[in-house]
Amino acid sequence: MSEGHAGMEVPAVALARALGLEPEIKRVKIRKPWRWIPPRFLPAPLSYAGPDGDVLAPPWPDVIITCGRQAVAPAAEIRRRSAGLAGAKTFAIHIQNPRVPFGWFDVVVAPEHDQISGPNVITGRGSINGITPERLAQAAEEFAPRYAALPRPLIGVIIGGANRVYKMDAPVVERLTAQLAALARDKGAGLAVTTSRRTGAANEAILRAGLADTAADIWDGTGANPYFGILALADNLLVTGDSVNMVSEAATTGKPVQVIELAGGSAKFKRFHDSLRRDGITRPFTGELESWSYPPLSETARIAEEIRTRMPEALRARLNPGSL
Repeated sequence: MSEGHAGMEVPAVALARALGLEPEIKRVKIRKPWRWIPPRFLPAPLSYAGPDGDVLAPPWPDVIITCGRQAVAPAAEIRRRSAGLAGAKTFAIHIQNPRVPFGWFDVVVAPEHDQISGPNVITGRGSINGITPERLAQAAEEFAPRYAALPRPLIGVIIGGANRVYKMDAPVVERLTAQLAALARDKGAGLAVTTSRRTGAANEAILRAGLADTAADIWDGTGANPYFGILALADNLLVTGDSVNMVSEAATTGKPVQVIELAGGSAKFKRFHDSLRRDGITRPFTGELESWSYPPLSETARIAEEIRTRMPEALRARLNPGSL
């Protein structure tokens, strides 16, 4: 259950599937002005659900996984209501810091760089995601024809953009474009490039103009997004540092991941990037390709396994046996 934004829904669904569950997705929309009130002060949050969200009503689920501020109070109320039904208490998991007493949930899952702790808190490195070897194999098969003609090494370039703490301006993109063109020209590399909505049309134009005469495939936003295909097929991955999720997903491949630094940042982002660099998972991109190896980051599976150990035995027995 979440507000419906992809950044919240994707990790919740990924964690559910790692637990062996096929989730029913609920999108909650708290009515104004209640959505602006901190979750700890909503006395009856289920009564404040807006008409544009999903209905939340019994029978209550065995497990509820939430992510995002608006889902905190409704999930906690569902847990409280279900506790009055014999043998039917909902096991509640929240992803990220709920900013309420952690005891409102059975488990809170948060990234290490948030620096929170508690007896029911499980911390992980980076973001929870749905990248699995099976998903990468499927993407490799789907997108192999697209990149078959590009020379090797194939460099996957995953570009985000400006957000609340980072900025991506023309000089940064011009420098990156020149570095990529040099790799294609001097190393004979192929470039598989994908951008995001945050990259911006002006920055994309700089990339396309600067890489026009190179062996580059730049996704134009039409057709299937080749993002997972790039993760699966590239020999090296270059990822802008503005997204914990993109860097985390790249690191699940075990391939060399070099982070493209942008202007700005925050203490949380610094802790995240410093941690991965310290343990040899990522390196900064300075214009040259580097090669090294490390154990693929598999935090989602590890966290799911720890959550299972905290579930009541009767509930664990009902999970998909293939996931245990």
